[in-house]
Amino acid sequence: MKLASYLYQGRKSYGIATEHGMIDLGRHLGQRYPDLKALLAGNALAQAQALATLPADVDFDDLTFLPVIQNPEKILCVGMNYAEKRKEFDQHNPAPTLFVRFADSQTGHDSPVIKPSRSVEFDYEGELAVIIGSAGENIAREDALAHVAGYSCYMDGSARDWQHTWFTAGKNWPQTGAFGPWMTTADEIPDPHTLAIRTWLNGHMVQDDNTRSMIHKVAELIEYISTFTSLRAGDVIITGSPGGVGKKRVPPLFMKPGDRIEVEIEKIGHLSNVIVAADTQVAAGRQVSHAQAAH
Repeated sequence: MKLASYLYQGRKSYGIATEHGMIDLGRHLGQRYPDLKALLAGNALAQAQALATLPADVDFDDLTFLPVIQNPEKILCVGMNYAEKRKEFDQHNPAPTLFVRFADSQTGHDSPVIKPSRSVEFDYEGELAVIIGSAGENIAREDALAHVAGYSCYMDGSARDWQHTWFTAGKNWPQTGAFGPWMTTADEIPDPHTLAIRTWLNGHMVQDDNTRSMIHKVAELIEYISTFTSLRAGDVIITGSPGGVGKKRVPPLFMKPGDRIEVEIEKIGHLSNVIVAADTQVAAGRQVSHAQAAH
């Protein structure tokens, strides 16, 4: 089952993505579970699955995708978690490298990714996102995958020239993290470490690896993270990027306005976004505000 969050006719909703469109769970379950995070917190995936044979309510052309989880309590990101990436950055520390993203730094599938105006090193990173389904702390590794609701694609846009000696400043500019198009539920992905993961920039493949190359596996990450913070339904763990990032290419290859960046993970989905300049997005926002004021 593939579950997505979206905007339709001026209202936020969520649903089941099918080949014919979206089954609008916001319409069918919204009184009890107003969004996908609430559905997960209510342990209600079975209720959604029971509606999976209904006809689609919404055409894909009529909706705007939102980040899969719009308001996660936590977005925990793992750096240097693929063998080739560690070689590129000459990384030898065996412990997981962790940093955080904020929810307001995200955007959805097929929506603009904003290049920060003060960065000239805006880099791509295609990653597997893990969405937590059931809360827990001090989760044992052997139990960890039972806490996973599903998996998605993530493009962890990185302002390299703002990372300095830490990562947070380079990772939290508005609309730099693309998340989607949907969450594929964990029952369809029994082993998250057998998946091809690829990134394209303007149609050219720039990252090509398999999730088996992760240094710290999903279950290990959940065990490690849950020792120092409680994981809750809707929390997101972004598991790291393969090698091939623009920063370490010769010459460097960074994203610029007009570029299209795509992340595809086998059995999960294909995420696609166009890069826009920050000042273009601000101007577009002003035009919308003026139009709304006129009405």
